[in-house]
Parts: sequence; structure tokens; C-alpha cells
Amino acid sequence: MKKLLISIATASALVAGAGAALAGTTTTTTTWTTQDGTIIKKYSTTENYSSADVDMTPKVGVVLPDNVEVHALPQDIHVSQPDMYSYAIVNGQPVVVERSSRRIVHIW
Repeated sequence: MKKLLISIATASALVAGAGAALAGTTTTTTTWTTQDGTIIKKYSTTENYSSADVDMTPKVGVVLPDNVEVHALPQDIHVSQPDMYSYAIVNGQPVVVERSSRRIVHIW
């Protein structure tokens, strides 16, 4: 009986811990427009940011290599929590990445 109570208590603690971990996870959905891509490309040209020509195909979810330079979003882009994102031009294509992980979240 004592082992059963310990097992139940342990299982309860594990489930509670998993629930707390999930509750701490946030998901942000940001809508990126075609105009945002155009603004980023024009801004990159104005600021003389060059395209990073790397051996990869940009896809959502892919992490950019460390040798790809990322930049703060232009002020003309209005999204919630803009400080969470940066952008780069990869093989001529604008991409938005999560600043903390460098993971691509949007491509044009």
C-alpha cells in the first residue's frame, strides 16, 4: 500500500510539472505581408546590406548559420513584439528569424 501511495504521489508530481512547463510556453503568431518583404528588400539596399549567399534553401523552421548576418527590422514594419525578430537576405530572398534562436519564421 505504501508503494502504491508513493507511486501515485510521484506520478502526480510528474503530471503537475509537465502542466507547469506547458503553461510557461508561449506561442506568438505574427502576420507578415508582401509589403513587409518589399520594405525589407528596399531597406537592405538603402543600408547596403548584402545578400548572404550560402549553401542552403531558406525554409520556415530552419536555423540560419552563424555566418549569416541578421539585422533589426526596419521601423516601417509594424508587428507585435518586433524586438523578437531580425531579418536577413539569404540567397537574394528576405527571411525573418526569431532573434533568440535564428530560426526562420517567414520567407517571401
